[in-house]
Amino acid sequence: MIPPRHDSGQAFPIYLTVVAGLLFLALAYLAVGQGAVNRSGAQTAADAAALAAAQDARAQLTADWLRVLTDPTKWQDVFEGRVPVDDPCPRAGQLAAQNDALLRACGSPEALTYEVDVETNKSVGRSVVPGTENFRSRASATAVVDRLCSFDPPHEGVKGDALPRLSCDGGTVWEPDPDDPSDLPKPEDLFDVHLGRLTSER
Repeated sequence: MIPPRHDSGQAFPIYLTVVAGLLFLALAYLAVGQGAVNRSGAQTAADAAALAAAQDARAQLTADWLRVLTDPTKWQDVFEGRVPVDDPCPRAGQLAAQNDALLRACGSPEALTYEVDVETNKSVGRSVVPGTENFRSRASATAVVDRLCSFDPPHEGVKGDALPRLSCDGGTVWEPDPDDPSDLPKPEDLFDVHLGRLTSER
């Protein structure tokens, strides 16, 4: 008489192998998800830092415009970013830190354009993928300051009461009056700040 085959005993190792494989895949997908979250955090920090730098520069440009308000021959230099501004990168570093990241690079490759590079403070974390416990995501972003207003340049030497009107996006027209500072345009009325080209992410 032939003894019965113990199929259940033979299938058990196969079952364990399949379960172990599925568990490994699940952990691998988890590591991928952790990496995606880390990269997303890095990009958020980079965007915030770049915008902060551009907004700081916008505020300084507006202050410069107010200083030369009665001399419209100098307005064009302000609106085109041809006046010196204090380094806005410290402000970018503050925003990066608020988003749990470190500002690694910050600069202005051209007028009214600000580029930053950040790295997350936290690593992806330990996982089945070797090396993730030391991996920190980096991301870059660019922010741009765009002028919103135009004006007819005055004749050389015209100052004081003969101030040009500012025609701004959306059809808004400002008639600056040095004697009424409460009715002068704000930074967001004169310049728009927005994200530009993203340079890299890894």
